Amino acid sequence: MDIKVVKGSITEVDADVIVNPANSRGLMGGGVAVVIKRLGGEEIEREAVEKAPIPVGSAVLTTAGKLKFKGVIHAPTMEEPAMPSSEEKVRKATRAALELADKECFKIVAIPGMGTGVGGVPKEVAARAMVEEIRKFEPKCLEKVILVDIDEEMVEAWEKVLGLR
Repeated sequence: MDIKVVKGSITEVDADVIVNPANSRGLMGGGVAVVIKRLGGEEIEREAVEKAPIPVGSAVLTTAGKLKFKGVIHAPTMEEPAMPSSEEKVRKATRAALELADKECFKIVAIPGMGTGVGGVPKEVAARAMVEEIRKFEPKCLEKVILVDIDEEMVEAWEKVLGLR
């Protein structure tokens, strides 16, 4: 599977679906979620909350609202909003997002740094965990993962793990 690293906003990449590193309640009050909700609309959060609780290690698909994507995958990296995350939760969330994207037969999924914002997971740790999970994953439909973040350190961490630096 092709892995591409992009510095920029997840809302501007060319992908079929984007991933929101969520909390189990589906509330979109921090980090990447705020941007997705602000640009895509309240209906994204409403639908995520309706599908809650979303356990860490699972994921749900919602509308992308006004965004150009076919949907938003909410993959919790924490149970409650602003709760600390962990490497294991990052792994589980990444795997759950990939599984759902593949099950829905999306070709390209964009994933931001998982658990690195309010979750507090060090970027290098999250980058390694995410890339390892992506490399282990055996897709049926999914062809490409775009790792995208506005944070230069996150982008550098992915590039380092992927041997691009």
